[in-house]
Amino acid sequence: MPATPTPEAIDLEAMVVEKSSEPPPGAEKDEEQLLDHISCVSDHILGEIISLLPLKEGARTQVLSSRWRRLWRHSPLNLDFRGLPTSDNMLSSRCVLVSDILAAHKGSGRRLCLPGNHIQCRADALDAWLRSPALNNLQELEFYFYGKRYCAPDLVLLLPPPASIFRFSSTLRVAIISNCYLTDDAVEMLRFKQLRRLALVHVKISEVSLHKIISTGCPGLECLLLSTISGVRCHRINSPTLRSIGIRSSFVELIIEDAPSLERLLYPEMNKGMKTTVISAPKLEILGCIPEKYRDSRIVFGSTVIQAGLRIDNLATVVRTVKILAIHMPFFDQDSVIDLMRCFPCMEKLYAKEANQPCEQNRWNRKNWNLLTSLDFRLRTIVLRCYCKTYFQVNFATFFMLNSRMLETMRLEVASCNYNEHFFAEQHEMLQMEKRASRGARLCFTTGCHHEVSGTMHLDDLDSINPFDCGC
Repeated sequence: MPATPTPEAIDLEAMVVEKSSEPPPGAEKDEEQLLDHISCVSDHILGEIISLLPLKEGARTQVLSSRWRRLWRHSPLNLDFRGLPTSDNMLSSRCVLVSDILAAHKGSGRRLCLPGNHIQCRADALDAWLRSPALNNLQELEFYFYGKRYCAPDLVLLLPPPASIFRFSSTLRVAIISNCYLTDDAVEMLRFKQLRRLALVHVKISEVSLHKIISTGCPGLECLLLSTISGVRCHRINSPTLRSIGIRSSFVELIIEDAPSLERLLYPEMNKGMKTTVISAPKLEILGCIPEKYRDSRIVFGSTVIQAGLRIDNLATVVRTVKILAIHMPFFDQDSVIDLMRCFPCMEKLYAKEANQPCEQNRWNRKNWNLLTSLDFRLRTIVLRCYCKTYFQVNFATFFMLNSRMLETMRLEVASCNYNEHFFAEQHEMLQMEKRASRGARLCFTTGCHHEVSGTMHLDDLDSINPFDCGC
């Protein structure tokens, strides 16, 4: 007796094969009488809407009506392998399913996501998928290549990706390339004419090739994420179009030579000994996270040097464009923040996280009292993460509550055990809210929200208006 197919298998089969028979006579007339507003939308627009849906949901639109049966196959293809089953007993079915989808699809490609744990097929099958006409004019590519010689901690063993992924270079607008070795020969011929967003993650590449991709290979590049790059010690940025840069790599030196459009410079984690020099970035508004972890790391603006640990040496250059700053501190230290405000006098939003290492040095240095009359506190938003009402945290928050005349919101991110009315009332009293410098300032509390760029970063963070704020 034949085995009964599982619901999952039926689901997969329905994604490729149309199961319905020809509609009975008169059915089309009945459908016309029941037209709604969606039915009046053109096939082109409906196809674009379908292409934005996850893979399974897009395929399931075929059951809506006879008109919709052909829409999915002719709409721009959104093929995300993460929407397919991952169990070992479905591995062969998944490979067959992908081949069937690509063979049956009549539209162009919009997005292809190939996570590494899903690429468990023969090299020739993978190459055939990438060369399928269904992926012509592909706009978005997420390619995580796991060659058989790949070992997670060792980027030296990475293998070059199949050459067929480069056939999309003339149409791609978004590219995430991970876990592979981009050779000089492969990069030499590349020119991403339409590319706007690029992420290289766990990639081995030479300094020459990386410079070529950014400076000449991507003439319209706006967002760049470099995470765990091997083979590059020093990288120079010269780009008239880059708006956002995210760095989480083992560079020894990063030099922003000429970036007239750069607005965001983000560090999920600054590596030991890394030096960043900003020569020309006249529109830079968002900077962070500046860490305290490595004392020999630094960021240089002209003659001003910000050492890791938030110590400023030789404050000679003032950066008036920076509006949003994120910092990691060994403890909430007013002195360090005052120095940063002198370096970034137009700062409006501050995101600070304490390393949970209370220290006796965490006290307001009385020698800086005279600065309060000369400093123009423009802070409108202060977010203190990992707040647990220690003596030094309370002093830090109170200081800015009493001296920030333009403050609108101070947000304290607390543990769930402290998220209660008693704790809120206690902090209102301890922070002397009745004496606040800004009468319109509000004290807010959040919990369970761990959104921050620190520790991880995605390409979408680089497009965010404020990558350090989740909007709670």
